[in-house]
Amino acid sequence: MKQCITTTPGTLVFIIAALAFTSISIANDQTVIGSPAPEFELPDQSGQLHSLEDYRNQWIVLYFYPKDETPGCTTEACEFRDNIFAYRDLNAQILGVSMDDVDSHKAFAENHGLPFPLLADVGGETSTAYGVKTRMFGMTVAKRQTFIISPDGTIAKHYEKVKPDSHSSEVLTDLKELGAGG
Repeated sequence: MKQCITTTPGTLVFIIAALAFTSISIANDQTVIGSPAPEFELPDQSGQLHSLEDYRNQWIVLYFYPKDETPGCTTEACEFRDNIFAYRDLNAQILGVSMDDVDSHKAFAENHGLPFPLLADVGGETSTAYGVKTRMFGMTVAKRQTFIISPDGTIAKHYEKVKPDSHSSEVLTDLKELGAGG
């Protein structure tokens, strides 16, 4: 005799939420501290391709953000810009990533004098690999999250909660604690 499992609407919602959480956890398994950072090859605001391999033996600050020219994203980018020499002193390369296209990145970089590559992840493959792809206000975007990648290509730090106006200083402090520049 077969047994049936009956569910109430509340139970069904719980099951769906649990499955969604499980899939999020699986997507983020690639971004665990100490694991190899997912590879990428993306064009910057000038159309030049950048890959993780291009920055071996250097610290990478890979910061994902939702949209060019929005208030929080502009604040965050300008904070990184204003600290560029401190990052260079630590042998750290800043790479911004959003799902905007090359032309949007070019205008954003020019408007704000951004001296680092902004990578165009138009198809969202890199955002997916790092577990940051999401829907916001009806658009598919990258969540505002940052990864510090060590010179050997492993993830050294992951910031899931980012305050645009103080994040750059926080990252600089953590890079020093991780031994960057030493």
